[in-house]
Amino acid sequence: MTPAEVDAYVATLEGCRRKPRGWYVHHTRLVARLTDPTTLLVRVPIDQRDALIDRWPDAFGIPPRLEAHHKIEAYLDRAAPEAVREAIRLAWEFQRYSGLRQSDT
Repeated sequence: MTPAEVDAYVATLEGCRRKPRGWYVHHTRLVARLTDPTTLLVRVPIDQRDALIDRWPDAFGIPPRLEAHHKIEAYLDRAAPEAVREAIRLAWEFQRYSGLRQSDT
């Protein structure tokens, strides 16, 4: 998957917009950002990261610096497009609904 394909997919998600440093929902809630041309940092719930890695072990990784965070790396040069899309969709749902809960309180 290419960064352009990531951009095209993210554009289909309601309320998700590209900013200079990545893709966001509600203007401030990070969904994903490129850390280099082939690595996409995706903000997914911690409890769903292992399932992504189990399903697509070559597509994703969690470097030690990210273990305590709601983040996973997607390796665009070797990940199946459906794997990357699933991670982005999870991130979008997580951030979209997290933002709604915060604004409701």
